[in-house]
Amino acid sequence: MDPRLEKVLKLPLYQRLLILVALMLVIAGLFVYLMYLPMREELAGLQQKDASLQSKIQEDQRIADNLPKFKAEFEKMEALLNDALTELPNEKEIPNLLTSITALAKESGLNVTLFKPGAEKPKGFYAEVPVELKMVGSYHEVALFSDAVAKLPRIVNINNLTLASPKDDSGRILLAVNCLATTFRFIEGATAVDAGKKPGKGGKK
Repeated sequence: MDPRLEKVLKLPLYQRLLILVALMLVIAGLFVYLMYLPMREELAGLQQKDASLQSKIQEDQRIADNLPKFKAEFEKMEALLNDALTELPNEKEIPNLLTSITALAKESGLNVTLFKPGAEKPKGFYAEVPVELKMVGSYHEVALFSDAVAKLPRIVNINNLTLASPKDDSGRILLAVNCLATTFRFIEGATAVDAGKKPGKGGKK
């Protein structure tokens, strides 16, 4: 028998029990350090991963459940965009549209003294096309002109409208009319992402 083992066996009982307890504590400590703690850490990582996957599954399920609604919203937005584009003339239509504005002014009884197109201002999928107008006519004729412009199939806004220098012409009060007529041209090649807000159609301001 190993002399060291014989020496231990000859120790009093309480000492042998202390040695046994110490050995058991060392074995338990090694088990905790080498096996239990790593397995516990791995389990925590798996639980966290599982919670993340469950959250993603719930989010995917929510999206799947709402897919018909999202599709309907997309189709609605696409229809609104198409409606907006039908009100925006392309580059070839701009000259005719501007000519129609002066024609409406004359048909309303106004005398056009200045017709000055300004520089285009790109605004995403469309560009503003401003035209400075100076006219002479009565208040009633100005109202007729504004109403006619508002009824155009294309968007045209009348802004910065001023009425000044009233003159009596044989009982007819004539006014110097200044305004900025702004239409909007669709920029070909632009995407719906560039759309932003649809240009507003309004009357005189």
